[in-house]
Amino acid sequence: MTSGRVGRVVVLATSPRLPVGLLTAAAWDVLRSSEVLVSTADHRQLPALLAAGVRPDVVADDSVGSVAALLHARALRGDVVVWLATPGADEELVRSVGRRCMLPPVVTLEVLHGSYDPPGARLLDVVSVMDRLRSPGGCPWDAQQTHDSLKPYLIEETYEAYDALETGDLAALREELGDVLLQVAFHARLAQEAAQPEERWSIDEVAIDLVDKLVRRHPHVFAGAPAGDLGASWDAIKANEKGRTSVTDGVPLSQPALALAAKLQKRAGRLGAPVTAYDGLGGQLWELVGRCRAAGLDPEVELRSVARRYRDRLAQVERDVRADGGDPAALSQQQWEQRWS
Repeated sequence: MTSGRVGRVVVLATSPRLPVGLLTAAAWDVLRSSEVLVSTADHRQLPALLAAGVRPDVVADDSVGSVAALLHARALRGDVVVWLATPGADEELVRSVGRRCMLPPVVTLEVLHGSYDPPGARLLDVVSVMDRLRSPGGCPWDAQQTHDSLKPYLIEETYEAYDALETGDLAALREELGDVLLQVAFHARLAQEAAQPEERWSIDEVAIDLVDKLVRRHPHVFAGAPAGDLGASWDAIKANEKGRTSVTDGVPLSQPALALAAKLQKRAGRLGAPVTAYDGLGGQLWELVGRCRAAGLDPEVELRSVARRYRDRLAQVERDVRADGGDPAALSQQQWEQRWS
């Protein structure tokens, strides 16, 4: 027998990334005023619910069919019954309950989101996965890595992301930026495990430092300062922060030579200093960098563009030669010139 009232099944979904108990007002209202069921006695939200006086029933059989039947049966009494969903694992249950609720006698089904992932919440998963990889029972290879052993990967992944930018492949860029992010998370985790307390920091300190830096260097956004010359303002703030005495301070000498030359010339240009002429092939390259800058071009980008075109043409000629039954390595200089033209 039913009560004559239309019952309601509420599937309450919550984010696994937010602190327990951080739920919407609508979620707390329905939890406090309804019958609540959960599938496990260690559901992460249970401590917060018990502290608020909400005491859910733990179902004995948490199979999809059994739970769907139980929710439907209790809702037939005309009451509201809440299923506290397991984050990310109850999609099949919602479909099963939905099908059952459509059968007579009908009860209504509502999926209520008690908490949502804010933008950036999935970054917490990166930290969680890195913790698993570096913890006992994790990955042996990851456990052996150090800041020094990871150096090549930071450069490699950065160049792969740069390559995706050059080709305009945004799907590849998304993947490669993930690999760059992995390097950030990895180094932060290693620092978190440092033996000496003074060398110890975590990814939270990385984020804090970044946010503080962005706020300091954008006073026109965060402090109501006039915009003015943004480039000069940025440089002045950086110089004050770092205690720099030369415009060359902070220029990484490990970057590619063309990029290094362009950066040094740009810094010198801020002072109005001349770009000195030098002898030899290196001097000619230095002069070409200056010509690129005068034309508003990035010499690194220009040379990489030519290198890409050369690579594509060379690969095409090799394919053509092989298609004709020949061997590219056996071509004479004259044959190469004929093919190339």
